[in-house]
Amino acid sequence: MPQEAHEPNAAPEPVPDPLATPEPLARPAPRHTASSALEGAVDALLDELCDDLRRLAAIPSIAFPGYPPEPVHEARDLVTELLRGAGATGVEEITLPGTAPVITATVPPPTPDAPTVLLYAHYDVQPPGDERLWETPPFTPTDIDGGIRARGIADDKANLMVHIGALRVFGGRPPVGVRIVFEGQEEYGSDFDDYPPTDPGRFACDAMVIADTGSVRPGTPTLTTALRGTADVLVEVRTLPAAVHSGAYGGAAPDALLVLLKALATLHDVHGDVAVEGLLREPWTGGGLTEPEFRELAGVPEGTPLLGSGGLGERLWSGPALTVTGLDAPAVDRAASATVPYARAALNLRTHPRQDPAEAQDALMRHLRRLRPYGVPLTVTPGPTGPGYQAATTGPAYRAARSALRRAWGAEPVHAASGGSIPLVNGLAAAAPGAEVLLFGAEDVRCNLHGPNERVLLSEFRAALLAEAAFLAEYAAAYRRGAPA
Repeated sequence: MPQEAHEPNAAPEPVPDPLATPEPLARPAPRHTASSALEGAVDALLDELCDDLRRLAAIPSIAFPGYPPEPVHEARDLVTELLRGAGATGVEEITLPGTAPVITATVPPPTPDAPTVLLYAHYDVQPPGDERLWETPPFTPTDIDGGIRARGIADDKANLMVHIGALRVFGGRPPVGVRIVFEGQEEYGSDFDDYPPTDPGRFACDAMVIADTGSVRPGTPTLTTALRGTADVLVEVRTLPAAVHSGAYGGAAPDALLVLLKALATLHDVHGDVAVEGLLREPWTGGGLTEPEFRELAGVPEGTPLLGSGGLGERLWSGPALTVTGLDAPAVDRAASATVPYARAALNLRTHPRQDPAEAQDALMRHLRRLRPYGVPLTVTPGPTGPGYQAATTGPAYRAARSALRRAWGAEPVHAASGGSIPLVNGLAAAAPGAEVLLFGAEDVRCNLHGPNERVLLSEFRAALLAEAAFLAEYAAAYRRGAPA
């Protein structure tokens, strides 16, 4: 998933959320006592897929400025080799200025009445950060209890290998047509996000599997049905040409920092809910984290209250969130006895998946511009925006996916959302407006993506592979039967 950046449809349907799930086994095992041919094929391929995953994860394919491009190209070459070996044809690249190569490939549909499924993942990774925080070198894939540790192994190389593995399960001849889109610069962002609608024929499909997500907890199959939007705003205050002595002038001279703090305090109400008029908020009816799980994952100490009111999903996914991500003011350890002449704050607004982020950004800026803290106006400047996404979940692809996930994990699937972003989703959805968009994969909420000691669990990797293979088979059968949309 990206650093930060991201079309609405229908509200997500309620799905039961099992709150208690067992920890995954140290070694993935078939969920069914009488393994089907599909499950047998998955298990027979698992060791070699893990070996190829280790090869791919050993390449530091960081597509950020300041990092060498050679490892990104090395990963591109390996992915191309693996695709061809899995039976993909027409392997090509899309090259755009300043953008790492996007690999595309196809597998023709086996019959004229078979559907086409687009499979998306990315082969670039986040930088490792402070390597002293890693228990093992980030680009030395290391076997751990129940999984493999390496930078980018969950986000998103395991998901990419799920796609390649699904082709291998069917011997390169899946029961659907396949379009492959493997991006090489998703984490940093690129011009490719807006490209698909300009070349719709290359991305035409009946359904797409965006494999850049995973389970809300290990063992709980999860379909991500919504993504929050995002909008940035900068607010500034200038009250004096320069700092003046707080003893001589304080009490009358307008302090820019006090003005800014008073303005920021109006953004939330007494409960911690966003208090900006015009921002969409609805109850969340899908599954998700429990409050104890959230506290543990976020590191919220016992006794410290969570912000806001209403359900946790509403606060995290189907309502707005407003964060002060940066504040420019004199540092405490260098503070002088002076009235502050200038201060500014960076605000990040997360929006309901269906709300236009530009509309939400305008609402926030109107709120701030109407303020006159102590009679002082604020300077408010818009920053980047990114749209959210909300999927329609009642079509044949979603029915097939729920059945496939239930089979693979042996548990009832839940619908969840993400407060992060996958910028390409909207571009792909615009290029193929009739396609159902499915988001699931081998990550899980504890995989430490973007953090130190990132890992993937073998149990989640196996389940995601079996789920994708089962989905392709079940969707093909439903499509041929003319399942009603």
